[in-house]
Amino acid sequence: MNANIVLLAGDGVGPEVTAAAKRTLRRSAEMWGHDFTFQHHLVGGAALDNAGDPLPEKTLAACKGADAVFLGAVGGPKWDGNPPHLRPEKGLLRLRKELGVYANLRPVRPHPAMADHSPVKNDRIGGTDIMVVRELTGGVYFGQPRRREKLDDVTRAIDTVEYTDHEIERVVSLAFKIAQARGSHVTSVDKANVMETSRLWREVATSVGEKNPDVRLDHMLVDAAAMRLILTPSFFDVIVTENMFGDILTDEAGVLTGSLGMLPSASIGDRRPGLFEPVHGSAPDIAGSGKANPAGAILSAAMLLRHGLELEQEAAAIEQAVERAITSGARTEDLGGKLSTHEMTDRIL
Repeated sequence: MNANIVLLAGDGVGPEVTAAAKRTLRRSAEMWGHDFTFQHHLVGGAALDNAGDPLPEKTLAACKGADAVFLGAVGGPKWDGNPPHLRPEKGLLRLRKELGVYANLRPVRPHPAMADHSPVKNDRIGGTDIMVVRELTGGVYFGQPRRREKLDDVTRAIDTVEYTDHEIERVVSLAFKIAQARGSHVTSVDKANVMETSRLWREVATSVGEKNPDVRLDHMLVDAAAMRLILTPSFFDVIVTENMFGDILTDEAGVLTGSLGMLPSASIGDRRPGLFEPVHGSAPDIAGSGKANPAGAILSAAMLLRHGLELEQEAAAIEQAVERAITSGARTEDLGGKLSTHEMTDRIL
């Protein structure tokens, strides 16, 4: 296969973990005889510093013309005081919207060798294997109107939560398709006892469930889901939920693995390219120190191969390599070890 992959290293530890992902993709290409071409472009704070725009048109054009896009991370305290349209995260939100990647997939499967490192007791996390499907281009992060205004001596801020039945149906349908290849169990998470958008979400999810009787469907309020993720996480197979709930629940689920540095993600739509990134964020406090865990980025590279390029065997080989490295005792500082980002990558390769 010939594939054009755009690399957006971004900010903080982004360049370090992106380099690890690139090394891994290159090794995979060498082993299976593929030809991967890599383009580097700016996004987030790095793009703001260079071009005054968190998503320059040159970057967006390159991403739209790629077969897959890999992102390191964006953001940091350096840009926290910027106006909303000049925040690094604004570039990421726009990129997701422009690429049409409406579903974010985040697998959560704690490694047995790291069970003691999780703050959750071992008897709670055993057998946990979850795929969270988060709607990514709707909800409160994109709804309008969005503004802050002064009314006499009161400052008021407004954010709007908005969903259409089409937006809900496409992401829930994808969750059912994923569940059919796993445990055939979907838990749809909402806040239908309070929010009108959640009531629509539940109605649409129920309708999709009726069309897929081979998959068990549960509805769960988001607060109950947050509690159950810690108490009995093995109950879940596939979780599907709206944008903000998914953002919160997936970070909570990361606690089960012992470190956010272990978690990959894939953002996909109905067409290429997809967007693939580790969950951990820019971690500016350790940027440049060589302490970042590259496993989440390397596993995101595996998801790029599977969901972006349809190379299942190559993706599975990377996942197995990460598992063997962890089993053999390879650990970065966040996992209680001493390996640097580069050394951990060496062990996985």
